[in-house]
Amino acid sequence: MNPVVGLTAFVAVSLATAAIGFYGLRVSRTTGDFYVASRTVRPWWNASAIGGEYLSAASFLGVAGLILLSGTDALWFPVGYTAGYLMLLLFVAAPLRRSGAYTIPDFTESRLDSKAVRRVTSLVVVAVGWLYIVPQLHGAALAIRITTGLPSWVGSTAVVLVVCLTVVAGGMRSITFVQAFQYWLKLTALAVPVVFVLLVLAGNGTPPEASLPANPTGQAAASGYQNISLMVALLFGTLGLPHVLVRFYTNPDGQSARRTTLIVLGLLSVFYLFPTLAGAVGRVFAPDLARAGQSDALVLLLPGRLVGGPAGDLLSALVVAGAFAAFLSTTSGLVVSLSGVISQDLFGGSVRGFRLAALLAAVVPLGFALMTDTLALAGSVGLVFAFTASTICPVLLLGIWWRGLTDTGAIAGMVTGGLLCGGAMVAGTALGAAAAPAWLAQPAAWTVPAAFAATIGVSLATKGRIPSSVNRVMTRLHVPERPVATERP
Repeated sequence: MNPVVGLTAFVAVSLATAAIGFYGLRVSRTTGDFYVASRTVRPWWNASAIGGEYLSAASFLGVAGLILLSGTDALWFPVGYTAGYLMLLLFVAAPLRRSGAYTIPDFTESRLDSKAVRRVTSLVVVAVGWLYIVPQLHGAALAIRITTGLPSWVGSTAVVLVVCLTVVAGGMRSITFVQAFQYWLKLTALAVPVVFVLLVLAGNGTPPEASLPANPTGQAAASGYQNISLMVALLFGTLGLPHVLVRFYTNPDGQSARRTTLIVLGLLSVFYLFPTLAGAVGRVFAPDLARAGQSDALVLLLPGRLVGGPAGDLLSALVVAGAFAAFLSTTSGLVVSLSGVISQDLFGGSVRGFRLAALLAAVVPLGFALMTDTLALAGSVGLVFAFTASTICPVLLLGIWWRGLTDTGAIAGMVTGGLLCGGAMVAGTALGAAAAPAWLAQPAAWTVPAAFAATIGVSLATKGRIPSSVNRVMTRLHVPERPVATERP
């Protein structure tokens, strides 16, 4: 790929993101604008913004790369990423919007009437956010190195700088505009090149025989346990992602939250068709990327290989633009959600505190990203889902649907899930992908039930700590409010 093409696409997306973010500054004046866009975001806007922040480096680059490596085994990733939103629709979206909270720690404190639960939840949310930001920065490092030849640190640092500028400028209101734009850019950036590639292949007649072996990496096929554990991680992990959950606080009412989730399901289903097709084409025409350890670069390099010429350069530029939109949108969503938590707990919840928290939320994971090597993107994000499913998800689901939850039980569940899943992640990384047993490589199948069991068991043993406000809070969560007329964002 021509380095000028990659650099131009990167600069163009960065400038467009900054321009839209600064436009949002004109309508971001109050604390409510910065935290939840004053709860006035309509379903289509919100769904596009959710799609923008949810479709991360793992979705844009990693899914196609995993299909290149593993074939049909990797299809569990797009299925799980999308099906997690069905769980959100059924169990979380509307009650969470009715809670009246700004952040997940706000919700747990209100539900359990406990400052201690709030502090533990805040720590877990920040840990999840930072764990999720690091793969985005690794993806930016990979993309900048492959497409421009610049050092890897340039990509990670540039993403953090652009995100800090847009988040500090306008908070949630500003980021809503940015992320809605970036979803449609990402969809276009994948769909158009894939369609062109398929047209070129159709015009060339019968494709050559695939030279890729059934298992190019030499690793054993995923076992039934690994597939089940992955689905547990993706389905339950989606329920606890802080940057996704905070989006439901921006809807005007619970009905809008449900409608938003339905639209998101449609948007995700359409998007995941294209990395799946790219991975399938790559197994035939780019098998060397799998053997060279560059599977995550497949969607970046495929147009140049199969189309070529000026058209290939233009398509490559479009893909690079979409890739950087993926890194920017997911990172900005995570930074916004973490800023709300950090600001309220450390800086008094003011707009100035939000801006200081945004800088802290972005700079710390940048340090981790610069000190660590890039892993397979979809696989590393899958472990973050497992950690979220083992910590935030049990407290959130039981807090919404079970009156018997206590503050002690919530803390016990988060600590149990965090220690077990975190320990498995560390041990699996230390042993390496080839040597780690399946129960460490994919721990969700046992860490999530353990977290639920600890939460329920300790709550039953501490029934006297059920808050006196439980009836009032549960009524607010489950009684539909009257829809309100709102202005567009």
